[in-house]
Amino acid sequence: MNIFITGGTGFVGAHLCRTYLQKGWQVASTGTSLKHPLSGAENFTYIVADTTEKGAWQDAAREADGIVNLAGRNIFNFWTEDYKSQMVNSRILTTRNLVESLDADRLVTLLSASAAGYYGSRGDDRLAESAEPGSDFLARLCVEWEAEAHRAEEKGARVALMRFGVVMGRGGGALAKMLPAFKFFVGGPLGNGRHWFPWMHIDDLTAATLFILQTPDAAGVFNFCAPQAVRYKTFTRILGQQLGRPTFMKTPAFVLKFIAGEMGAAMLNSQRTVPAKLEQAGFSFRYPDLDAALGEIVT
Repeated sequence: MNIFITGGTGFVGAHLCRTYLQKGWQVASTGTSLKHPLSGAENFTYIVADTTEKGAWQDAAREADGIVNLAGRNIFNFWTEDYKSQMVNSRILTTRNLVESLDADRLVTLLSASAAGYYGSRGDDRLAESAEPGSDFLARLCVEWEAEAHRAEEKGARVALMRFGVVMGRGGGALAKMLPAFKFFVGGPLGNGRHWFPWMHIDDLTAATLFILQTPDAAGVFNFCAPQAVRYKTFTRILGQQLGRPTFMKTPAFVLKFIAGEMGAAMLNSQRTVPAKLEQAGFSFRYPDLDAALGEIVT
C-alpha cells in the first residue's frame, strides 16, 4: 500500500510512519522540520512543506492509496488570538489543500484527525460518535475541520474521521509533558479532578488506523479512545501508583485558568467518550485498561 501522511514528524505521525514501513508499505510524509527521524529509510520519502500552502507535496498525496491527515499546530500552548488563528489555519487549510489534490473517482481512503474536543464539556454524558458538538472554540474548530475532510467524499474517497482523545505512549505525547511533575512529587489532579479524561494508548491508535485502512466498509466518525473511560483524578492516582509517587498536589481551576488562559479552561473539559463504532466494527483493544496501559509506558 502507498501511504501519505501529513504532520508525520509528530509523536503520532512518526509512530505511524515506522509501523507502516515495517509492514512493507511505501510511505511519504510531510512536515516542517528539516529532517525526519526516518529519513534515509527504505521505502520512505520525507517532504519538507508548509501544507497550508499549495505545492509539490500535493503530487505525493495524489498518488496515495491511503492518506492519514494529522497536520495541525499543537493545542498545548497559550492561546493568543494569533496562535488560535494558526491552530485553525494549520488544520483547515491543510485539509482543504489535501482534498483539492485528490483526483475525482479515484479509490483512496482518507483518515483525517479530529479531537474529542468536538463535544465540548459534557459532564457525565456518555459520548458516542452520534453525540452533538459543543460550542466552544475547540468544538467549532473540530466541526469545521471535519467538514473539510468530508468534502473528499464528493471525489469518491472513503473518509474516516478520528476524534482523538489524549494519546499516550513511550517517548512522547501528552504523557511526556506530565511525567516530570509527577516524578518530582508535584503531580496531581487539575481542578476537582472529576472531569472525564478520554485517553488511548499509541499502540491501539496505530492498530485502529490499520484496521480502518484494511476494512473496506469502515467510514464515518470514530472516537479514538479506550473503552474504559476514567475521571482525571483516577488517572492521576493510577499514574502515581505506577511511578511510586503521591498525587496530592492539586492545581485549583482558577490557578490553571490564570496561568494557561483559555487553553487551561479547555483542559478542565469533561468528555466521557466511548469508541462505539470501533467496537461495533470488530476492533479489539490491546490496552482497554488504564492501569495496564500506563504500566507498559512508564515501567
